[in-house]
Amino acid sequence: MFVVKIKMFIFAFVNKPVNQPKHYMKLRILKTVILAILPAGMMAQAEFRNPVIPGYHPDPSICRVGDTFYLVNSSFQYFPGVPLSESKDLVHWRHTANVLTDDAQLPLTGASSWLGIYAPTIRYNDGTWYMITTNVGNGGNFMVTATAPRGPWSKPLWLKQQGIDPSLFFENGKCYMCSNPGDAIWLCEIDARTGRQLTESRMLWRGDGGRYPEGPHIYKKDGYYYLLISEGGTELAHSITVARSKNIYGPYESNPDNPILTNCNRLGQSKQIQGTGHGDLVEDAQGKWWIVFLAYRNFGGSYHHLGRETCLAPVEWNDKGWPVVNGGQPIDTVMHAAALPQADTAGFNEQLPDGKINKNEPYWMYIQNPLTDNYFFSNGSLVMKAHGTLTGNDRPSFLGVRQTSPQMTAETELLLRKGCGADARAGLTVYQINDGHIDICVSGSEQHRKVTVQARLKSMESQNSVYVSGSRIRLRVSSDGLTYRFECSDDGGKTWKKIAEHNCMLVSTEVAGGFTGVTIGMFCEGDNASADFSMFRYRNME
Repeated sequence: MFVVKIKMFIFAFVNKPVNQPKHYMKLRILKTVILAILPAGMMAQAEFRNPVIPGYHPDPSICRVGDTFYLVNSSFQYFPGVPLSESKDLVHWRHTANVLTDDAQLPLTGASSWLGIYAPTIRYNDGTWYMITTNVGNGGNFMVTATAPRGPWSKPLWLKQQGIDPSLFFENGKCYMCSNPGDAIWLCEIDARTGRQLTESRMLWRGDGGRYPEGPHIYKKDGYYYLLISEGGTELAHSITVARSKNIYGPYESNPDNPILTNCNRLGQSKQIQGTGHGDLVEDAQGKWWIVFLAYRNFGGSYHHLGRETCLAPVEWNDKGWPVVNGGQPIDTVMHAAALPQADTAGFNEQLPDGKINKNEPYWMYIQNPLTDNYFFSNGSLVMKAHGTLTGNDRPSFLGVRQTSPQMTAETELLLRKGCGADARAGLTVYQINDGHIDICVSGSEQHRKVTVQARLKSMESQNSVYVSGSRIRLRVSSDGLTYRFECSDDGGKTWKKIAEHNCMLVSTEVAGGFTGVTIGMFCEGDNASADFSMFRYRNME
């Protein structure tokens, strides 16, 4: 810890700008001397920003194969499931595919923000890729395999040992599975080809007293099996703890310095980033260790609406063989670490829709399994036919993306088709959960077309409307991080009418509930309703 603090002080001093002529030469000479006597590589520092994958990207799991890092996240009620991202340097990521892409792999009947796909783990062993996860409400724990990370992935192999957050560990031709049935971490051996359980489940560890011991991962280093878990619940008191044993079945001894990661303490309580936990360790090609984990960003005091995001921190191993995250310091939005893996990061920034609606891009999401016949293209537009409602949560007609920045703008242009029923409505939704969303939508007859902003929050509802002319209407949602602004245009975007503003806290987890984060999407609902969406654009404004 002392060495880490010295490094941080020296780095800050050497990089401090010198703009006072009186002291310029003295400081310049002193910096030159310090740089000359430091051990090689001590000053190799890199700055990066958390979250590294912003927006609703919870429960990250990571592995490295060659020079590429692969990371998966939970997807809950959204389809397709388990987004896969790739990186060369751990900071710049690209969403390249989704692991679960058909109904047989991902049944989501009745899934809400509290159900569906929980914490996946991705691993690679002997030429095969493995993803193991839990479908809460539709089957429990299962595993899929592939010969390439972008798929195609196999049909589900359903597993006997339950609990949530299953993980895999491979050693000497054996495949071990751990998860958390019975409020503890349990281990068994399974057949990696079939998923059949080969040994009885054995309890390893109950954690260090925090509630909900979960998210287990096993690693082997220097003769020890390390068991990394999360405790405290995925909220303010979230943390990561670790134990180790010379035998994979234990007994496991707790790290005396647990938790090794939490912002729920004096050092971290004032940071914007909170709820740090549920992590996975990875070693880079240079032998440096890192941890990816979830956290959320507060605004307005104690609210968060973008969901749990993927963050990164450096890891060192102390002289007693225990991992130390970020030098024991709290997690922040601006981080410093030993040099990140050097790589060409061109093309690894997240891609976002910029007008044209291409359903094949991996960032698009449906709520539950989509009724595919309700989405088709005609004359360059996406035609969406209504099914159910957003609030009803039964495969509603919706196509959206994650909100990945507090400051953003989303825009669409739509035309309600002829023959729609009187209750037809189509537009954009700021969606946190089925009973917590704010919509801007077009409705009414061609002669009395209007645009309405409707906030639906549990049993509360409010709305504001304006009448518009013409049939093809543009809708826009923008946010400065504190307030959503809803506008419409009936002249192709030349002029805009503000309809309403709503505080972002209305769709925060603390107010609306939900287990994911805000998504922004197109929707259509009502009797015989259908709409042409000719464009969709999403931009982050940070």
